[in-house]
Amino acid sequence: MDLLMEWECTVEAPIENDICTRIRRSEQALMTHHEAVLRAYGLTMTQYTVLLILLREGGLSGAQLARSCGVTQQSMSSVLTNMETKELIRRETSPVHAKVQIATLTDEGQALLDRAYQEVIILERALTDAFTPSEHASLCELLERATTVLIQQTRRSTASPTT
Repeated sequence: MDLLMEWECTVEAPIENDICTRIRRSEQALMTHHEAVLRAYGLTMTQYTVLLILLREGGLSGAQLARSCGVTQQSMSSVLTNMETKELIRRETSPVHAKVQIATLTDEGQALLDRAYQEVIILERALTDAFTPSEHASLCELLERATTVLIQQTRRSTASPTT
């Protein structure tokens, strides 16, 4: 099928059949839910993610956290400053690199994460319960595959053209 025919078929197909549209709708619904829950705890989604990552991974640099959260280092710097002001994290100079600050979870940060997680997990359980174990496993595998394709396509789109 040539590109023109493919374009015409895509334009004529209902938008609901578009996989990217469905992924985006699911992502928007998830973010809307989490943001509403986390707002009650004075947290943004990025701050919650930082707390969760620090709990699981231990101390990390701002650059590592930025990559894990999918934000710029500049954005992460602001997030970490805010979180440090709220005493949710502490930052100390890395023993390896004097210019690098390592963020760690404080007791206050751990306690807030524990409380927020109790509400966030309700959605995770509801989603898990909506599928049979086989469907759950398949959905996870399919989402991983879709994510891999999305990452590969993004890399191709942002790669420098060869001349």
